[in-house]
Amino acid sequence: MGEYTHIIHSFEPVYNENSRVLILGSLPSVKSREEGFYYGHPRNRFWKVTAEVVGKPVPVTIEEKKAFLLDSRIAVWDVIAECDIIGSSDASIKNVRTADISVITALCPDIAIFANGGTASVLYDRHILPKSERPAVRLPSTSPANAAWSTERLIEEWKRVLLPVLFHN
Repeated sequence: MGEYTHIIHSFEPVYNENSRVLILGSLPSVKSREEGFYYGHPRNRFWKVTAEVVGKPVPVTIEEKKAFLLDSRIAVWDVIAECDIIGSSDASIKNVRTADISVITALCPDIAIFANGGTASVLYDRHILPKSERPAVRLPSTSPANAAWSTERLIEEWKRVLLPVLFHN
């Protein structure tokens, strides 16, 4: 199965005072860590789905992705700040130290929190919710491992859940 690697999350969260939603993944994949930014695996559908949700072109470069997120009022980070993991296998995650989302919630007290997939949701509920007392809504994962959800179905569900929050005053 492979060897465990100790990972320390190396990207800063993306947010500003206009952020309306915070989307939390679990931990950047190997490909994302190589690229140096969130959702870097070419088959991860995050960028396509969020672009469809807000009606904008899919960003390509890291700078375009940051600008896209901020312009769309979407904040992005991960639940895990540090852990041991084998490759990109969420199932192998152990020795978790979570991110401190209070830096975002302090600036954006009304921000709605969403977990991108089951692992992020479970880890959030276990480690962050007891401190934050702010529940996170679980979204179906944009990971290519979530083959049960087509891209079209993901877009429809993410639109249904996110649009009322993103565009409510």
